[in-house]
Amino acid sequence: MKYNLKFKDIDEERELKENFTIKDLLNELGLSSQTTVAKQNGELTIEDSIIDEGDEVQLVQIIYGG
Repeated sequence: MKYNLKFKDIDEERELKENFTIKDLLNELGLSSQTTVAKQNGELTIEDSIIDEGDEVQLVQIIYGG
């Protein structure tokens, strides 16, 4: 079982663990849900969303400042 991850220069197919969530992925990559937006199959998603086989997950870091 695999899914596709797109993040910055990464565009790769990755092995999918059972009940693997967006939050698990963010933690694995050392990213915060406060500064990263996730899209699953082109739609904005929440960190509790489970990644399914064949999904495309795109992560976008948000840059903000004062």
